[in-house]
Amino acid sequence: MSSSEIQKTRIINELSGFIKKLLQDPSVLETSLDIARRHFASNGPDADVLAAIANEISDTTSIHIPDTAEDHSEADRLFLELLKEVVLEEQALY
Repeated sequence: MSSSEIQKTRIINELSGFIKKLLQDPSVLETSLDIARRHFASNGPDADVLAAIANEISDTTSIHIPDTAEDHSEADRLFLELLKEVVLEEQALY
């Protein structure tokens, strides 16, 4: 197995575990969106805001996202980016 295939397998496993947590506790999604909405409404979409969102999600849900962006897994980064996209699209509608 090549390193590229190993990397892809690792990412798929991370995302599978993450999705499983979301399915086990669906309230995580709404809580995460509420947190993201609140932070983006007052600060805009920069790296510090994503770190604050990650920390609050870790503090208030069963999802753990490391404190620093350098320690985020691919699943962590994807989740935070998707939260950002959803909230910014919502804001664009209003």
